[in-house]
Order: sequence, then structure tokens, then C-alpha cells
Amino acid sequence: MSKNGKGTPEFPRLDETDRKILALLQENARISNAEIGRRIELAASAVHHRIRKLEESGVIRGYEARIDPRALDFDLVSFVRVQTGPGARASEITQALAGISEVQEVHRVVGEDCFFVKVRVRDPDALAHLLDHQIQTIPNVASTRTTIVLTTAKESRTLPVD
Repeated sequence: MSKNGKGTPEFPRLDETDRKILALLQENARISNAEIGRRIELAASAVHHRIRKLEESGVIRGYEARIDPRALDFDLVSFVRVQTGPGARASEITQALAGISEVQEVHRVVGEDCFFVKVRVRDPDALAHLLDHQIQTIPNVASTRTTIVLTTAKESRTLPVD
């Protein structure tokens, strides 16, 4: 979707009804088509059809349960900035970083660093192991710099759809 709301070759144009459906699904992905229909005054079958089109076009990528990381003892969040060496292939490094289970986000960036990676681990020892034995051993990773998060004021995957 382009910034002007007119759609792109990749995604269809989203109308007000699509946006209302997306807002409700972001709030609660388990909401029924009937309940969505009730809230936006549309038949459940029409809601189902629109959601299916949004899924098929890739606007809706999937559904997931949001688990509190502390319930699984993943208490430490860090951001790792990764610099690569000569001959590094971004696609290969991206794939290697994305394949690490503790890595939650991988961003290729422009600037002093090449990648900005969000990781979540149990404790400082687990972070050291992750850096020493998984991230820094990826071919062509030249260096890393890590920032540990003390507190998080906001963490969300919800997008403004209105």
C-alpha cells in the first residue's frame, strides 16, 4: 500500500470497510466474521470474502498469539548492530540472522551499521552465548555492538489503519 492510499501493484487499494476490518482484526484476531459484520454493518459472508481477499493479496500475513515473553523467562531484550566485512552478501547474512530463534527482528540499514537486530534471551549469559556462538560466527560479520534494554514503554505490531 502506498502512502497516498491508492494501492500498489503488490497490494490492492484498501477502502474504508477493509480498513475497519483490519483495525478489528489487529485488536483481536479471534473475532468472528459475524461480530465484525455486526460492528461495521456488513453480512458475515461479505466479511469472510473481504478477509479472504486480504489474506490472498498478502495484506494480512497471518495470525499469531502474543505471548508475554516473561512467562517463558525471556526477560532480556537487546538490540545488536551488525557491521559486515568486505565481500559480504546481505541476503546471506539476512537469512542467517533470521534463522536464529532468539532473533525477533532483522533490519538492513544504511549508515555506520549494516543490520539492526532485535533479540530476546533469558539472561546476560544467554546473550553472550548468542553473540559469541551464533551471530559473530556468521561469515562476513565483522563486528557487533549491543545495547541492552532496561525498560520498554511500548512494543506493538499494530499499524494505524484509519
